[in-house]
Amino acid sequence: KAAGPSLCGGHISGMFGFFFTEGPVNCFADATKSDTDKFAKWHRGMLERGVYLAPSQYEAGFMSLAHTEEDIEKTIEAAKEVFATL
Repeated sequence: KAAGPSLCGGHISGMFGFFFTEGPVNCFADATKSDTDKFAKWHRGMLERGVYLAPSQYEAGFMSLAHTEEDIEKTIEAAKEVFATL
């Protein structure tokens, strides 16, 4: 919310996903209302900062025990930087 774009998401255990839209997203019809261009810009910005995520908002991301607190903090900081550019 602090960076501005409308964003909603969810998670189950180590899987997560999010959409550039006001939520909630409960079905495919809801998901199709998302701003896929904004997701693409965000995804490219994250890649430029060394964070590799699923290339489509219709795919899930995964956390694992291999991710350290430092990995998570770097990802959050990169996301804040990219959100500020959208």
